[in-house]
Amino acid sequence: MLKRTITKALTAGLAAAAFSASALAAEDSIKVGFVYVSPIGDAGWTYQHDQGRKAMEEALGDKVTTQYVENVPEGADAERVIQQLASGGADLVFTTSFGYMNPTIKVAKRFPDTAFEHATGYKRADNVGTYMPRLYEGRYLAGMVAGAKTETNKLGFVAAFPIPEVIRAINAFTRGARAVNPEVAVNVIWINAWYDPSKARQAAETLMDQGADVVTHHTDSHAVVQAAAERDKFAIAYHSDMSKYGGESHLTAVVHEWGDFYTKRAREVLNGEWSSRNVWGGIASGMVDIAAFSDAVPEGVRGKVEKAREAIVSGELHPFAGPVVAKDGTEKAAKGEALSDDELLRMDYYVQGVASKLPQQ
Repeated sequence: MLKRTITKALTAGLAAAAFSASALAAEDSIKVGFVYVSPIGDAGWTYQHDQGRKAMEEALGDKVTTQYVENVPEGADAERVIQQLASGGADLVFTTSFGYMNPTIKVAKRFPDTAFEHATGYKRADNVGTYMPRLYEGRYLAGMVAGAKTETNKLGFVAAFPIPEVIRAINAFTRGARAVNPEVAVNVIWINAWYDPSKARQAAETLMDQGADVVTHHTDSHAVVQAAAERDKFAIAYHSDMSKYGGESHLTAVVHEWGDFYTKRAREVLNGEWSSRNVWGGIASGMVDIAAFSDAVPEGVRGKVEKAREAIVSGELHPFAGPVVAKDGTEKAAKGEALSDDELLRMDYYVQGVASKLPQQ
């Protein structure tokens, strides 16, 4: 049901990207609120967003005052917190989790003079913009590292929810791995939570019990990396560099950088230039990248990954360039073509190389 709802709503969401609200009035200083789905901690999705908030404060100085609320569940609690920030005088509110989408839209209707930015969603309005990283670019590179390092040809992926964002990540990781090692198979375990360290750890341990010698995750904690280190297996982190938890097991990480984007959007509100639009930034924009390699990654592998990174930035390499073949054998993109943004946003299938079954919604 969830994927059908997402697919149905995407048409309206993509159409909304074409129109924008009239710019808000310029201000001498503004208040900016942030809503976080998990504790800030010192690594992970929320940590990276908070680093972006701090970078924005440093860039704009006394022209901006920020407030954040962490560990906010998706749903009714999110709507309450977003409303509190808006009613408290926030000129701009960033809501940083997929499940905040409908609460953001609801609150935005009540506060038409406040600008809202929702991360990873697809619903927009006159005063609601959306933003998302092209994380699949970093995932492809990370897959290359994993495919080159595995000795069992089994990789493990701990995933949050079966929505297009996460499915894209799994598929890009798989395609990157098979680009350097066609024998690789990726097993996936869904924990149905963005932040649940206990479930993430258990899933990682199960994947390693099944033979995976390199694991990664699309969840907001360092549990998977830590579990791999304890088993003397390898891990590739997500959201931020987690080498402090993985030691020699931490090969690299797919990282997000939000500072430039947050500063830009806040400056637009200050100058009365903000308008609703969809932003989807990748490696070239600085929103996504791959972290430093550990000593366990051979120089030859590093060179291949860096070359692929440069090709992605230049546009010569697309992680979903054809042939793209689904697990059931259906061709999704022919040789010489690439999946469009619209097709990427609707992705609801595994590519060849993913060993697990996709949950039915």
